[in-house]
Amino acid sequence: MIEHGDPPTYLTFERLGALGVPHATTTRHCPGVTSPSQPTAPLSSAARPVLAAAGLDLARFAYARQVHGADVASAPPAGGFAGDVDILTTTEHGLPVAIFTADCLPVVLYDADAAALAVAHVGWRGTVKGAAAAAVKALVNVGARADRLRVAIGPSIGPCCYEVDAPVMDAFRAAYPDRWEAWGDRGRAAHFMLDLWAANEAMLADAGVDPARIENPRLCTACHPELLYSYRKGNRGRIVTLAALP
Repeated sequence: MIEHGDPPTYLTFERLGALGVPHATTTRHCPGVTSPSQPTAPLSSAARPVLAAAGLDLARFAYARQVHGADVASAPPAGGFAGDVDILTTTEHGLPVAIFTADCLPVVLYDADAAALAVAHVGWRGTVKGAAAAAVKALVNVGARADRLRVAIGPSIGPCCYEVDAPVMDAFRAAYPDRWEAWGDRGRAAHFMLDLWAANEAMLADAGVDPARIENPRLCTACHPELLYSYRKGNRGRIVTLAALP
């Protein structure tokens, strides 16, 4: 990912930027990121001048109260609260859609031809529930094609740091009995080092996304406390990922 500012206040994806998609993932140095108490708007006016440099107009933006699921809402054209969901879609040009994360995957999906965009918050529960595939389906329902989608996966906890225990392993085993063990490695007794990146890349491919069109810098939140927040590492701050149709 490309860092902006010194210290960096936000990050951008190289390929999304080349396509002219206004977007940003905030760092711990970005001003105006609000309390993670939801459905509070994730950004205040202090973030506007910073993120304007990324092409994002924060005079209006849409956000949700994330509930670790796979439900979808269409962002209100005027911006504002979109409901209790983890996936937001938009066909409104210039309207940023935003999600909070702090270890979970922020996923941006974009079809230039259909002028359709989505952002998704995907943690282990959302992965079990198929949130990545639900985001693809939601865009297909508004005219996108899965094989045309460009997808970017933002900073999130990597398999180097994401140790899960029996309840999480059991949920993955029940949902994906023939596959789940390919998405990580055995850790200490009754634990597993889970690779949410690999799991969600596989699910996106199953939903019709070309793996070559998935951009994942594999930037682990837990490994970069100087730049990012990690809930697993005891940080209570949040990262905000926003994207808008050009």
